[in-house]
Amino acid sequence: MSPFPQSPFGTEITADDIAQTMQGFKGWEDRYRQVIQWGKKLPAMPEELKSEQVTVSGCESTVWLVSKNLDGKWYFCADSDARIVRGLIALVLAAFDGKSSQQIQSFDIDTYFEQLGLIAHLSPSRGNGLKAIVEQIKQTTTE
Repeated sequence: MSPFPQSPFGTEITADDIAQTMQGFKGWEDRYRQVIQWGKKLPAMPEELKSEQVTVSGCESTVWLVSKNLDGKWYFCADSDARIVRGLIALVLAAFDGKSSQQIQSFDIDTYFEQLGLIAHLSPSRGNGLKAIVEQIKQTTTE
């Protein structure tokens, strides 16, 4: 059970659900709107967890990321001051939240993002920020 505010990502909304939903859209605008909708479902990070120490470097907007390993499963709480970035965080948490280190390390995030059809439409700084979030999670969960 996650020590953080209950999030639907990784449990009710999985990476497979997200990939299926995104592949059903024809245009980028629909995908963009859907990502923002998912961002709205991301629970707000409690203020007491936000600090300079937990900001992700490499992101243009501010991103906070904290993690905790409970009984061999990793749980994450993340937030951003940018709406689209909250949505991108939700996509990442759908793939990683509640998973073991091995599941996180072996998850093919590049193929996942390709399936979503997003990376090509993100600005270089957003794309780099997304990679920085994934990188930080992968480094944190290395056994």
